[in-house]
Amino acid sequence: MPMPRRLRLTLLVLGGLVSAALFAAVVAVYLLLQPDRFTAMLQAKARGAGLELNLDSPASPTLFPRPALDLQGITLNAQGASAPILLAANGRLVLPWHTLLGGPTVISQLQIDAPRVDLDALQAWLSALPPRPASAPPNIPRIDTGVRISRGSVVRGNQLLLDHVELDAGSLISGQPFPLALSAIDAAGTPLQLKLSATPRLQTNTLQLDNITLHLSQGSALRLVLKGSAHWHGAADAAAALAGKLDQGNAAQYDISLALTPADQTQPLLLALKLDGPDNHADLRLPPLALAQWWSQLGDEAGPQLTVPPGSGHLDMAKVEAAGVTIEGLSLQAGTDVPAAAASTAAPAEPAASKP
Repeated sequence: MPMPRRLRLTLLVLGGLVSAALFAAVVAVYLLLQPDRFTAMLQAKARGAGLELNLDSPASPTLFPRPALDLQGITLNAQGASAPILLAANGRLVLPWHTLLGGPTVISQLQIDAPRVDLDALQAWLSALPPRPASAPPNIPRIDTGVRISRGSVVRGNQLLLDHVELDAGSLISGQPFPLALSAIDAAGTPLQLKLSATPRLQTNTLQLDNITLHLSQGSALRLVLKGSAHWHGAADAAAALAGKLDQGNAAQYDISLALTPADQTQPLLLALKLDGPDNHADLRLPPLALAQWWSQLGDEAGPQLTVPPGSGHLDMAKVEAAGVTIEGLSLQAGTDVPAAAASTAAPAEPAASKP
């Protein structure tokens, strides 16, 4: 039976209206989101930090289920460097509605899928940054966006360090709790999990971290829980006090404490580590800056021969297992003189009180 002419005309009109509405929606999405504006903003922020951000194709906008810009083929490298710091298959910038309706340019969440981070390239970029003035006050790098990373990996050159990295972090704003959750699998196939929460505050040129809670686990063999607080005045003028428990699988449980004391005219920034449990005891004072420099030289074939790490104190361990090697009855005694850092001139300050 042929369709009535009036019905046919009605369907044609409705089809035309739907097509026009879809076309108008596509145009509105592009005009509202303005992908070029956000791409330029990200690239400008990267250039301000000495980085170059490139995309394989222009950002594509979408309104559903939430306003967002999809980024394809993300490459981030230091300006003038050939080795990328970060490679990612794709990413997404989730935007609030008020930004689309003429409000300030704000990103409500940054999502990155399958990023690959090269620590060698990252370290080279950090080393090339100009030194921060010793008198410069600390600052919180405000992050209004939540950050979500999935299927990531961390490498050093061609060596895989971490795989299946999943990270979920909230906003980083002064006076508000900052949560962070990280999970990964190391090169040996052991799952790692980290949960961190703290409340950052800026108070008269002091960065205070209150209510720090840290949970770290490595498979079923190790679980660490620490709580406390910290503050930083700039340079090597930092202090912290953390205490908690270290569970070594079914072997034993240890009391552990970490205390960071600021540098002064005679001493560098120092980390005091105490560990007390069945048959294992440690009381060490370690200079973190010198220790980091010593550690970075381990992989340098052209560097100096392996030396004893800097620090002082004593260590008594009934049994140590690491990298397939087992050592029993380990006892170490280091000298009391800790090498001073060349640029350690900050005034002394009391460490922050530990909070339960």
